[in-house]
Amino acid sequence: MRRALLLTSILAAVAVAAPALAQTPTMAAPATAASEAPVSQFERDRQSILAQAGTMRVRFDMRENVSFRAGYEPLEEKLSAGNEIVRVVYDDGDRISLQHILVMSDDAGNHMVIKHWRQDWVYQPETVLTYAGPDHWTVTPVSPEERRGAWSQTVWQTDDSPRYGGVGRWDYDHGVAEWTSNATWRPLARRDAVRNPIYDRYLGTNRHALTPAGWVHIQDNMKMGPAEGDAGELTAIVQEDVINTYRHVDNYDPAPGDAYWAATKDYWAGVRAAWDEVANRNGGIYLEEEANRGAVTGKPLMDWAEEIQAGTLTTETGIAQARELIARATVEPGA
Repeated sequence: MRRALLLTSILAAVAVAAPALAQTPTMAAPATAASEAPVSQFERDRQSILAQAGTMRVRFDMRENVSFRAGYEPLEEKLSAGNEIVRVVYDDGDRISLQHILVMSDDAGNHMVIKHWRQDWVYQPETVLTYAGPDHWTVTPVSPEERRGAWSQTVWQTDDSPRYGGVGRWDYDHGVAEWTSNATWRPLARRDAVRNPIYDRYLGTNRHALTPAGWVHIQDNMKMGPAEGDAGELTAIVQEDVINTYRHVDNYDPAPGDAYWAATKDYWAGVRAAWDEVANRNGGIYLEEEANRGAVTGKPLMDWAEEIQAGTLTTETGIAQARELIARATVEPGA
């Protein structure tokens, strides 16, 4: 809870007016010009994914646009910004992982570091972990036709618990390197969950596109909820656009974020392995989420990482505690 409130306060403070072992932090590669295109589509796709890494300034722009439920008024737009480094966790050719870490500081020079979301990319995946409704994710097969030449993107929350996954292809039409997902279900973000809204999930399409300054993450989300008078049918409540713009900058010190990652990367590798084991063993993941703090595993897993960095907890003990917590938290009541 404390960390969730801290994250909220950090982003609010910078609001603009009007969820494998790490390698050396990698600055983003520039977008490849058409005349210098790599020899294969696969390698061009890889370089487009890796171009998302670097030291970034990010602007978050979220706005509900069109109501599809009588009496529901779209929310006012929500704008905020922050400093965020994106580092390559691993690059195994057809598997790439990128970790986002918020790096903020106040006027007194105090640094605040918060591990943010993670995106994993897999080329021609046979399965993808998808959201299946409140507290449930499932390992979903990807057909041979759907995965041919495609990449899956799986997004994970701050504690490396699952958020959503989708499949799409990179294309380079009109001079833009862009990946577009299939329609994917995803759980409510905290900004919505705390409001006790009438919708309980999103059906969204993801786009990642490179820009001259960095890249942009565009979401077209339909916020869904039970039909009035019929709890068994989901209907559209309101459409939302989310445009998160990442711009390469060199006007802040990323060292605190890199120091956090260097101290905790092995711990988080152990945490990722524990989540993977559950998904592979059970064909998915059950995990309770709470509006005020997200996954119930979030606070302890994040706290133990801080203790490891502070030297008050060993990596080995932290991983053991994490494995035990994840094992308990992923047992569905009555199972």
